[in-house]
Amino acid sequence: MNWRWHHFLNALESVLLVAAMLLLMAAIGWLLGGVETLYGMLVGGIIFLLIAPRLTPPVLLRMMGAQALTPEQGPRLFAMVRKLASRSGLAHFPHLYRLPTPVLNAFSTGIGKNVSITISDGLLRALDGRELAGVLAHEISHIRHKDIWVMVMADLFSQMTWTFSLFGQLLLLINLPLWLMHRHTMPWAAIILLLFAPTLSVLLQLALSRQREFDADLGAMELTHDPEGLASALRKMEDGQEQEMNRLFPGGERPAIPSWLRTHPDTVERIRRLPHLVLPDRPLDSWERDEGAPLPQAKGPARRHHFTGFRL
Repeated sequence: MNWRWHHFLNALESVLLVAAMLLLMAAIGWLLGGVETLYGMLVGGIIFLLIAPRLTPPVLLRMMGAQALTPEQGPRLFAMVRKLASRSGLAHFPHLYRLPTPVLNAFSTGIGKNVSITISDGLLRALDGRELAGVLAHEISHIRHKDIWVMVMADLFSQMTWTFSLFGQLLLLINLPLWLMHRHTMPWAAIILLLFAPTLSVLLQLALSRQREFDADLGAMELTHDPEGLASALRKMEDGQEQEMNRLFPGGERPAIPSWLRTHPDTVERIRRLPHLVLPDRPLDSWERDEGAPLPQAKGPARRHHFTGFRL
C-alpha cells in the first residue's frame, strides 16, 4: 500500500469535511440572521474545530468508564503492542485502556501523542495471543493511516448536525403556529436544512468508516502476515455480537440492517479478503497473551457513547 497516497487522501477528506461543516454553519447563519449571524457562526465553528478534537477522546474514555492499563497488569500485551507499533513505524506508543465489559470490542481513538487503544475485558479473555495480535495490528493500522483524525472530524460533523436538527425541530414548533396565524415566520429553508443535515452526515460517516476497515485489515496483514489470526478474532467477535442480539431479541425476530447503514463491512467479506492480503514466504510470529492478569471481573456492558474512534 502507498502510505503517502493514503495519508494524502485522508488529509483531503479532512479538509473537505471541515469545509463542509463551516459552509453548513455559514448557510444556516445567513438564512437565520444575515451576514452578521453568518460571521458569528463561522467564528463559533472555527473555535469548535480547534478545541473539540482534542477534548472529545478523553471525555469519551471517561464516559465509558475505561481504565488505563499498566505494564504490570499485562506485560505480554504491552510487549505485543510495542512490537507491532515499532514494526509499523509509529512515532508515539499508543496508550492502552481496558473497558470493564464482557462485550467483545476494541477501538482506537485520540490524536497525535494522545492516541490510545481500548480493549474490553471480554476481548482480552476470549482471544488467544495470535488473535489478539491481529486485533491490535488492525487498530495500530488505523493509527498509522491517520484514519482517526478523519473519523473524529466526521463524528464532530455528525454531532453538530444532530444538535442543529434539535434546534430545527424547535424552530418548526414555533414556526407552524405563526404560519397558521399569518404572522411573520422564520425562513423555512433554514429549518429544512437544519432538519435534514444529520441524514447526509451519517451516510458520509458510514461510508468513510466501511472503506477504512478494509484498509486497516490490509495494514494488519502487513504487520502480522497471519490472516487466520485476525479471521479467527473476527469470527469470535461476530459470534459475540450474535449472542448480544439474541439476548435483545429472544424470540428470534430482529430488524435487518441494510448493508449501507452498517459502520463495518460484512464480516464474511472481510474474512474472504484476508488471505489475499498476505505476502508469501513470511514466517509467523509467536504471540503469547497474558494469563491470569489482575483485571476485575466485568459487571455489565459499557454505557452508550457517541462514536469517536474506530471499533474493530
